[in-house]
Amino acid sequence: MNRLMQIIAPILRGLYLHATGQSVVVLPGNTLVETECHIDVRPAMQGEDIHEEMAAKIASETCKSWIFEHSPSGVDALQTHGISQQLPSCIQVQTTSNIYTFWVDWDLDRCRDRIQRLDTQPLEISSQTKSMSSYEQLFQSRIRIAERKVALITGGAQGFGEELVQGLVGAGALVFIADLNYNGAQTLANRLNTHYGRTVALPVACNVAEETSVQEMVAHIVEQAGGLDICVSNAGILKAGSVLDQELAAFKLVTDVNYTAFFLVTKYVAQVMRCQALTAPEWYTDIIQINSKSGLEGSNKNGAYAGSKFGGIGLVQSFAMELVEYNIKVNAICPGNFFDGPLWSDPQKGLFVQYLQTGKVLGAKTVTDVRAFYEAKIPMKRGCTGPDVLRALFYIIEQVYETGQAVPVTGGQVMLH
Repeated sequence: MNRLMQIIAPILRGLYLHATGQSVVVLPGNTLVETECHIDVRPAMQGEDIHEEMAAKIASETCKSWIFEHSPSGVDALQTHGISQQLPSCIQVQTTSNIYTFWVDWDLDRCRDRIQRLDTQPLEISSQTKSMSSYEQLFQSRIRIAERKVALITGGAQGFGEELVQGLVGAGALVFIADLNYNGAQTLANRLNTHYGRTVALPVACNVAEETSVQEMVAHIVEQAGGLDICVSNAGILKAGSVLDQELAAFKLVTDVNYTAFFLVTKYVAQVMRCQALTAPEWYTDIIQINSKSGLEGSNKNGAYAGSKFGGIGLVQSFAMELVEYNIKVNAICPGNFFDGPLWSDPQKGLFVQYLQTGKVLGAKTVTDVRAFYEAKIPMKRGCTGPDVLRALFYIIEQVYETGQAVPVTGGQVMLH
């Protein structure tokens, strides 16, 4: 997908987010068809480039006209509850040198089917009656906070990432599983799609420490869904070592994956979210870094990791200040130790085995002894789990009045002050 379409697709998606308050997918098609919704963005073109704000204004005005002509009671029909309405399912956008066709639907598989059948029938929407109290609406929205939203999870093929993928899919989101381990991401996506009987997850290969790879990942997501609502920057690496003898290469690798990669992911994801915000000024999107309790306090002989995580919180706060203009919330979750994940529990390379073999825990004779030693450090006497982090994730997505925060999920081991 070229840069021009990378801008137009999120702008179009924003129109539907604003009009309906519900998430959609927007896919490009290769065939020109008869459609009543035609947007001419040539006045916004600067050669082969495009002025994003002007293109968004043109798109908004054009779609208002379309809605006025076709909906039951004019432009305000989208604010009227309890009646059926229609929106275009196929939009053609004319630029200086091309005409692009975009298709819209609530569901990825249905949208793909529309393209295959060249189905331009209007998109039917039904507004729910607002008879509930404000508190009833609040609790109803909590249940459906991620429904139909488009999400990205980096490092999603295993560990915490896999738990987060399953949780968001279970909450109704369409999830892109980004991982250097593409086969693992594909296996997980296939398993989830088979279980739910439709496309709920898609794999995408990405090395988050390489700018070109991140840029291509985001372009792929826009091509497959039209935009993005939730980005969970989860990919991370740990290489412990004393400052007295750790190799610079190991220190740089941890910094690249845990710190610099968060900058790269935010840079390209935020560009898409900003385009959506130009036509959906009341739609909130989320960038969430999975940080660590080591981002809240130092870690002995683990300075590269703790330093990268401390730095990540600095980026979270700085990005939150800058991107709030576009209703992009940026927050961090700081989990405690995930004892059941491969980092700790791998039977050959896990930290429990390493600590047993090196005698780090005095008197420990088995892996169980080592685990018990570390669990005893936690007031709640257990490690962090996927559901623990998911609860924090859903809170952050739901809470529109919170940005720039680092939410600890540590069982009381680390407390903010």
